[in-house]
Amino acid sequence: MTAGEPAALRVEDLGVRYGALVALEGVSWEVRSGEILGIIGPNGAGKSSCYDAATNMVRRSGRVWLAGRDVTAVPPHGLAPLGLRRAFQQNAFFADLTVLENMTAVLALDRGTGLAASLLAPWREAARRRAIEAEAAAILERFGIPRAMHRRRPPNLPYGTQRMLSIALAWGTGAKVLMLDEPAAGLGGEDMVRLRDLLAALKASGAALVVIEHHMDLIMAIADRIVVLDQGRMLAAGTPREVQADPRVLEAYLGRAA
Repeated sequence: MTAGEPAALRVEDLGVRYGALVALEGVSWEVRSGEILGIIGPNGAGKSSCYDAATNMVRRSGRVWLAGRDVTAVPPHGLAPLGLRRAFQQNAFFADLTVLENMTAVLALDRGTGLAASLLAPWREAARRRAIEAEAAAILERFGIPRAMHRRRPPNLPYGTQRMLSIALAWGTGAKVLMLDEPAAGLGGEDMVRLRDLLAALKASGAALVVIEHHMDLIMAIADRIVVLDQGRMLAAGTPREVQADPRVLEAYLGRAA
């Protein structure tokens, strides 16, 4: 990110209420291109509410900017075409389609042509379909899913590969900002290493990543900065080293005083 360039994603004074329950209040942060921002906190701290608020999936107060553009009023489905994409905590794919068909469907949606083009120029549509399938295969390989698995259906994949598929589908044709909700959930060993390497590669490509995570070893290793939430409010923010040394974090998140 060059000097003077706006943050890839900036949120200011986000608030979420469910009746009398305050789930989020006064939360502000930003993430830049080529940076990983971690969001951590105890269960019930407001992490998922923060994601939902940033992507306009709940009624909330506050404002949101994407690359300097005010997108506060943009509905959730309008954010993806602008480059803000999100992978949910649970794996998300079409179980009855093959892995390649899943990826092809996402790319076709991103780049879709109308029905008229399919009817009036079927040869052109067939060539376009082949090109999209080739692109889909390349993206899947980039996300660690080998071609030998492309004709399988997602439920038949190892869990770690299902997780990579969900992230690849969220990424689609590319994201300026990718928000991940506990991507390491259920992973361990080699799968955790693959995830770490993937996040580092996406960061190196210039994407901005916002990662909710409970695996402290992972988030402390990959994040450039971390925001700590507690009871819906910002408790601390800074580099991993600064956050680890903050006595408020040690007390509220780790359950002990410094």
